Amino acid sequence: MSERHLDPGRGGGRDSGAGRGAGVAGFFARVRAMMVKEFIQLMRDRVTFATMIMIPLLQLILFGFAINTTPRNLPTAVFSHENTDLSRAVLAALKNTAFFSYVREVHSADEAEHLIRSGEVLFFVEIPAGFERDVRRGDKPQILVAADATDPIGSANALAALAGVINTALAHDRFVDAPGENAFQIVQHRRYNPAGTSQLNIVPGLLGTILTMTMLIFTALSVTREIERGTMESLLAMPIHPVEIMLGKILPYVSVGILQAFLIVAAGMLLFGVPLEGSVLLLVAATLLFIVVNLSIGYTFSTLAQNQLQAVQMSFMFFLPSILLSGFMFPFSGMPLWARVLGEGLPLTHYLRMVRGVMLKGATFADLQVDAAALVALMLVAMTVAVARFRQTLD
Repeated sequence: MSERHLDPGRGGGRDSGAGRGAGVAGFFARVRAMMVKEFIQLMRDRVTFATMIMIPLLQLILFGFAINTTPRNLPTAVFSHENTDLSRAVLAALKNTAFFSYVREVHSADEAEHLIRSGEVLFFVEIPAGFERDVRRGDKPQILVAADATDPIGSANALAALAGVINTALAHDRFVDAPGENAFQIVQHRRYNPAGTSQLNIVPGLLGTILTMTMLIFTALSVTREIERGTMESLLAMPIHPVEIMLGKILPYVSVGILQAFLIVAAGMLLFGVPLEGSVLLLVAATLLFIVVNLSIGYTFSTLAQNQLQAVQMSFMFFLPSILLSGFMFPFSGMPLWARVLGEGLPLTHYLRMVRGVMLKGATFADLQVDAAALVALMLVAMTVAVARFRQTLD
């Protein structure tokens, strides 16, 4: 009786162990099947896969090669009242610092002021008349160095290196007795941001970056949302032209962008003391133009993407280079040539120059017409591509 009682128990124990083994093996088999299925689905979603691969590579390239917190070869204008051996030695010494790159020679202080307001140069060096004569007499004449201090990082290191480098060079050429002696005085004018306050540079930049991010994402989701919900067919069945659909979707976001810009500018002025030196109408016009450019780019993304996730991924792929190559986080002039060429093709680069020029420098349209023309060109290209892609989507 006891043996018959024990035999089923032993058999039941063996079955239970086998069941557990089968359960563990089945668990791993099911997980493996799900992994294979997910990899296949990921490979089919090419946009998502490309984003996962490209974003780390893009970050590595931008941070490794393009970003330089100690900028070199900063564009500089020179106004020399005399052409002597000493004045040429001073200019050569400035060039040898690697901080300055002379882009042009000006003939008046007003011309130099226009170049600084427009952002074409970041420094202006003026050598007075009779400079060599006064140095040899020991009168310690003054050299004026005006810097665009709206970017404190880009100007601080260059200004700090001036006096020592020039005096060393003059001693080497035997214009002065020893490099430690100050044969002249360097008068530094930090234009538009004398105290080097970082908020004056960051707050106008935040205006452009926030508008870029929100306008891109909002409009990138507009078409894909309609397609995923199945309401695009209903829209097309209505007596409305496709271009009218596109404009009807974009224009509400223009008002949202203007509201965002107003809130950011008002908060910057009230909380951080950011000035508004230029024309309010010019700032509004530049902001409207910038908003339309980003809306057109976002709408193009919405016609390229197959779903809302892809639209968001495309937006971030565009936003990352914009914030790194536009001069918002790092000095634009400190980047290598290839990075600056890419940056010139980004709307944020030109808008940052315009908004900082209007708010901090009191720049006029004459000072900003090059960047305005670049934004108009980018707007036309973006709108053309958006309309073409939208028609293809409907077909």
